[in-house]
Amino acid sequence: MSGSQDQRTADAFAASWNNLPEGSVYSVEQFAEWFAPLDRSAAEGLRVLELGCGGGNLLTHMAAWAPRELVGVDLGDSVSMAERNMARIGARGHRIVRHDLVTYDDPERYDLVYCIGVLHHLKDPRAGFEAVLRNTRSGGRFHCWVYAHEGNGIIRWVVDPIRRVASALPWWFTKYALATPLVVPYFLYAKLLNALRWPVLRGLPLYDYSLWIAQRGFAFFRHVAFDQLVTPQTAYLRKGTIEDWLRDARVASGSTYLIFRNGNSWKFGGIKR
Repeated sequence: MSGSQDQRTADAFAASWNNLPEGSVYSVEQFAEWFAPLDRSAAEGLRVLELGCGGGNLLTHMAAWAPRELVGVDLGDSVSMAERNMARIGARGHRIVRHDLVTYDDPERYDLVYCIGVLHHLKDPRAGFEAVLRNTRSGGRFHCWVYAHEGNGIIRWVVDPIRRVASALPWWFTKYALATPLVVPYFLYAKLLNALRWPVLRGLPLYDYSLWIAQRGFAFFRHVAFDQLVTPQTAYLRKGTIEDWLRDARVASGSTYLIFRNGNSWKFGGIKR
C-alpha cells in the first residue's frame, strides 16, 4: 500500500486479522474457487508472490500447491500473524516481507503474482495493479480479485456510508457493537435464499453471493461484515476499468480472462508479455 491513507488501511486490517484465531478463515473450496481458472499447475515448483497477504489466510492454502518459493508482502503488522500461520502448517521455502506492496519490486520477478481483495482498498488501485505486473516475469501469470461496482448497489448505498463512520472507531467496537448486530438480518436473508433457491428470487439483491456465503456459519458472516466496516477506503471497480487495465501493452494478447464472480466481484488475470 502507498501513503498515509494506505498505512491506515493496512493498520485497520491488521487489527482485524491479528484478533482472529490462528489458521485460515477460508476453506480449501473457497480458495480453489477464488483462483479458478488457475489451479495447482500454475504454482507447483514455481516462484509465487502474494501482494497484500494479510494474516496469511491465502498463503497457507497456496503452500499446499507446492511452489518452489512463496513470498507474501504486506504493509501491516498482520505479517506476524502470517508468520505464525505458516509455521503452524510447517511451510517451507516461504518468506514474509513487511513492505508497501505498491512499491515492492523484486528484480528476479515471479512465475505467478496474485492479489486478492486488496486493490480495491488502495488509494490508487491502478498503482497496485502496476505492482502486480511489475513483479510478474515475462511469460508469467497474474491473478486478481476486486469488488465490482456492478451488483453492489445495496453495499455502496447502505453499507459504505456506515463504513465511513465505523472505520474511525476502535476495532473492537466496530466488530462487536456494529458488525455483529448489523449482519444478523443479512445472515438470515442469505440462509433463507439458500434454503429456498426459487428461480423467481434470482432478481433479489446479492442473490448469487448470498448462496455462496450461506455455506458458512455466522462467524464468517461477521468476519466479512467487519472487513467491510473496518477499512478507511473502498473502491468498487467497473468492468470497463478492469478491461482498460487488461489492455496494457505488457499483457499478452489473448491471454486474459475477466469473470463476474458471485454477481458482485471481478476475477481477472492473464500472462505477461
